[in-house]
Amino acid sequence: MLYDKSRPDFREMSNVFRRGQGGRKMEVYSIFKDLAIIIVFAKFFGMLARKCKAPQVVGEILAGLLIGPSLLGLVQQSDFLAGMAEVGVVLLMFSAGLETDLKELMKTGPIALLIACAGVLVPLLGGALLYMGFYGMAPWGSEAFYTAVFIGVIMTATSVSITVESLKEMGKLKGKVGTTILSAAIIDDVIGILVLTFVIGFKSPDSNPGKVVLSTLLFFVFAFVVGFILYKIFKYYDEKHPHTRRIPILSLALCLAFAYIAEKYFGIADITGAYVAGIVLCSMKDSKYVDEKMEVSSYMIFGPIFFASIGLKTNIDNVDGTILLFSLAFVAVALVTKIVGCGLMAKICRFDSRDCLKIGVGMMTRGEVAQIVAQKGLSVGLLTPVYFTSVILLIIVSSVLTPIILKLLYAKDKPEASLAQA
Repeated sequence: MLYDKSRPDFREMSNVFRRGQGGRKMEVYSIFKDLAIIIVFAKFFGMLARKCKAPQVVGEILAGLLIGPSLLGLVQQSDFLAGMAEVGVVLLMFSAGLETDLKELMKTGPIALLIACAGVLVPLLGGALLYMGFYGMAPWGSEAFYTAVFIGVIMTATSVSITVESLKEMGKLKGKVGTTILSAAIIDDVIGILVLTFVIGFKSPDSNPGKVVLSTLLFFVFAFVVGFILYKIFKYYDEKHPHTRRIPILSLALCLAFAYIAEKYFGIADITGAYVAGIVLCSMKDSKYVDEKMEVSSYMIFGPIFFASIGLKTNIDNVDGTILLFSLAFVAVALVTKIVGCGLMAKICRFDSRDCLKIGVGMMTRGEVAQIVAQKGLSVGLLTPVYFTSVILLIIVSSVLTPIILKLLYAKDKPEASLAQA
């Protein structure tokens, strides 16, 4: 039976689907126009970037900047696109987990922990000193002091998804350096969450740092126990029904479930849950087959939307001279402190100088984690909206520079070394 469009419940349902971000009405079919524009521009600029010997993710990010509100205004950021972009980064991290060498991961774990700690401490100090350098030294416990510390907290956040895509494109994700970057970035996020909670704890009585530490530990206990059981189940099913479509479908369900559980019940980033789900299945015989199936949807639609969304979020209309100067200094300090902190610790851990630089550069990207941290600071009064320009500029610059510098660094490797790490 056809649905009666005159019925009140149908009209209400239609209104819900037509509302976009901020309650603004929009026709539901307009999302197809936005998707078509994003995919065409992202792929065109991605191919253009590869022609210029740069990773295609650089082109996709620049495409988002071009079609976004800052320049052409062809596509506006919306809740729908934000959701699609989140799916994109979750699939990307799941794929990274599938491609992880578990033995290499166990070997680099302690080293990754040290690198992650240095990658949090140095940017934290650098950000606080930068703010005080611009606005004067702040006494301990004052509002300005907490704001300065929070600027440093924003700098601690690492978003390794762009690094992952770049390393995958170059065939370097499974090497010792790639695995170390991945491990350190995951640990970095956990430490960053703890630091964020402790800083907010001074301003908000609702925050409980001890609870966050406990939740983090419980998540990894959950991931180990449940992950081991699920691995055995998947391994058995894979041996009974090898190379069937059911394996990738069930694997995708596991990825989404872990992403949801991590964020909802443990307060851990969803991308961490997705990465752990990939690690659970990385030793399965058909892990490569699953990764190939995931790659299709990621390459076709979710990946371009995620990388283009970084550019879409940028709006430069309200930037004045002072904020621009602070933003440039903010970006420079954030990039340099990550390279110095992670690179020096990698050197202490006996990596050679070139690999130290690769690790430092690989850890300097910022993305959705930095935005989440900034938004949290705004909600508790530690930050004002004007500093979002600095955060967005950092995301754009680090997202564009990281793949380019990594490619230049790997291009100077000897052919034998490249083959050994691939």
